[in-house]
Amino acid sequence: MLLTTVLTELLGGLITTLEIFILTLLFAIPLGLVVAWGRMSKIKPIQWIMRIYISVMRGTPLMLQLIVVFFGPYYILGVSTSSSYRLIAVLIAFIINYAAYFAEIFRGGIESIPKGQYEAAQILGYTKMETFFIIILPQVFKIVLPSITNEVITLVKDTSLSFVLAIPELFTVAKQVAASEASILALFIAGIFYYILNAIVAFIMELLEKKLNYYQ
Repeated sequence: MLLTTVLTELLGGLITTLEIFILTLLFAIPLGLVVAWGRMSKIKPIQWIMRIYISVMRGTPLMLQLIVVFFGPYYILGVSTSSSYRLIAVLIAFIINYAAYFAEIFRGGIESIPKGQYEAAQILGYTKMETFFIIILPQVFKIVLPSITNEVITLVKDTSLSFVLAIPELFTVAKQVAASEASILALFIAGIFYYILNAIVAFIMELLEKKLNYYQ
């Protein structure tokens, strides 16, 4: 009976965790690519804005960023927020945080591509946009995939930080159930869920790496 109750409660938290995870990836990866472009821009103001953004996001705790995003509108702008804003604040904080990490990963990948490839593409008549999306980007994804895998696995675990804003994700629900049932079973099962999620992520990324190893 206890196991059934725990599993039923945790499934709701698991859905919220997956929602945070999927939406963060969906927006943080393309945003990270845009930030990487800005970081490599020849326009100095844009380059320095992106440098500062990345430095702040990587140099301060995600937990602090969650708090600032949620309470900032009230304390800085005087705008009142409702409880429904909690999940939005979590998503904003996660997206801008992980976009900074993805940006540096993408930047490293883009800068590792030999300049000769750009010159060859120009000779073949490709525009700069075509060169990037057709020739450069596929190679970049192959190069940075292991680093992205590490960040994605970290993201699965970082979703537990949503407890700061009382979002009923997996870890928050597990703590509540453990307290109400006076048992650590919920926390143990939550740990299993996190492990399974990360195992699935690692498996999918490994398949992608094998698919991209077209020279082997």
